[in-house]
Amino acid sequence: MYRLGVVKQSDSARVVVERAGYLLPIDVLLNGAIQEKLGTAPLDLMPLLLEWAYWSEQLDQCVSRHLSHFESRGVAAADAQFLAPIALPGKIICIGSNYHDHIAEMAVPMMPTYPYSFLKPANNTIRGSGQAVAVPKRSRMMDWEAELAVVIGTKCVNVDTADALKYVAGYANFNDLSARDWLADRPPIGVDWVQHKAFDGFAPVGPYLVPRQFVDDPQNLPVRLSVNRVTKQESNTNQMIFGVQKIIEHLTSIMTLFPGDIIATGTPAGVGHGRKPPEYLKAGDEVRMQVGPLGELVTPIT
Repeated sequence: MYRLGVVKQSDSARVVVERAGYLLPIDVLLNGAIQEKLGTAPLDLMPLLLEWAYWSEQLDQCVSRHLSHFESRGVAAADAQFLAPIALPGKIICIGSNYHDHIAEMAVPMMPTYPYSFLKPANNTIRGSGQAVAVPKRSRMMDWEAELAVVIGTKCVNVDTADALKYVAGYANFNDLSARDWLADRPPIGVDWVQHKAFDGFAPVGPYLVPRQFVDDPQNLPVRLSVNRVTKQESNTNQMIFGVQKIIEHLTSIMTLFPGDIIATGTPAGVGHGRKPPEYLKAGDEVRMQVGPLGELVTPIT
């Protein structure tokens, strides 16, 4: 198995391939292909996702040929400063109320009959692992939500459930940070989803993209989140009401999905707002989360 990430190097970014705890720059591993297809080393994963079938095949072949290079020539992943795998996805689509236990803790009045979704802006919310997120000045109820993110690798529309995973490039951790102030005090016209979900830094993602072929079943992955090393969420993606395939079928009946689009598939029980008494994030906290083999996403709160 290998994983893809982006690390900070001097004042720039560099795409890396991780295996067994070591990182190799992708432009070193795939030098000929990078020069021929891109001309210069990519700064994030988007150029690869735009031609994912080609790059996935190149990576599979090259990594298998050079397994020994990771330990002999690579650097330790533990020493790296990560950036978001995709700096600017075309869109971030989040699925709400998609775990049975989360619906119960949030007192949602009815079970959804289709994947309930909302959009999160991309150009101000994305953060990488280790990058700090500030508590918004206007919020007193900042909350965490550990989620499995699906990253699209092939343009698709009107997809059948059985074919849905073919369009997935891979998976990543996603923390759907939320300001619950606008859930607790709903205006007469309903929830203000912009103030609830769209503050700067409210979409930590990463540190890796794990290619689809290394996740046997996206509906059987452990989900865990801690705040200051205290476990708050511990569940499994098998508790989803709508799985990844059904979500993709539903969303592509509404809109075309493009390479690099991110789908956050919902969070299980254990969010701060659902606890008794409620708990919220404050400056000095550290959130750590991990879904299956996706690495650990770390978010310091300032």
